[in-house]
Amino acid sequence: MTTDQRDEEPGTQQKPEYPASPLRPNDRRVDLASLKVLAHPLRVRIMDELSKFGPLTASGLGERLGESSGATSYHLRQLAKHDFVQEVEGKGSARERWWRRSPVGISMDPTELSETPSGREAYDLVNREFRRGQEEALVTFMSRGGDVLANEWMDASSITTSNLRMTVEEFAAFTAKVYAVLDDTIGDYRNREVPVGARPIQIQFNAFPIIGGEEKK
Repeated sequence: MTTDQRDEEPGTQQKPEYPASPLRPNDRRVDLASLKVLAHPLRVRIMDELSKFGPLTASGLGERLGESSGATSYHLRQLAKHDFVQEVEGKGSARERWWRRSPVGISMDPTELSETPSGREAYDLVNREFRRGQEEALVTFMSRGGDVLANEWMDASSITTSNLRMTVEEFAAFTAKVYAVLDDTIGDYRNREVPVGARPIQIQFNAFPIIGGEEKK
C-alpha cells in the first residue's frame, strides 16, 4: 500500500487563466423534492451498500445494515419512486425482488438546495451520511486490510493527500480536470461483465478549502 502525503508550496511561475468548473454532464441533478426523499440515514446507507456491492434484495440489505427486511423494502420503494434505485429486471421473484442503484451519478447544487432551512437540513444530512460511509470504509480498510487481503491487493492500494495553495479559479479548473480523468477512466470499468477475480473497490477523492486558512492578500 502506498501512503502519500505531500505539502507543496506555490511556485513563482505566472499563474495561467482557468475556466470555471462545469457540472459533471452525465450526473443527475437532484432537485429539492428528490433530495428530501433521500434525506433519511437508512436510505443513504441503502444507496451506499448498493453502490459498493451491487444488486441486493431487501433481505440482503437488512442483514448488512442490521435492519428488518420490511424496513429496507419500504425505503427501497420510496427511493425507486424518485429513481435513486431500480428493480433488476429478470432477476428474483415477486416475493424476492433485487434492486440496484440507478446507473447515473447524482449532483447536488448547495446554493440551489439550501435556499430554505428544510433544504439546507436535507442537504447536510445526505452529505453527512455519505461521508460517514466513506470514512467507515477507509477506517475499516486501514485497520483490517492487512489481515484479510492478499499482499497484491494491499500493494495496489493508495492513500494520498496533497496540500496546495490555489486561487478559486485554479481550484475549480483542477477539480474539473480530475472529474474528467475519473469519468474517462472509470467508464472503462462500468457497464461490463465483471471478470473473475474482481472485488468491490472504492475510490475516494477529496478536495476542499481548509477552514481556518486565509486568502493571500
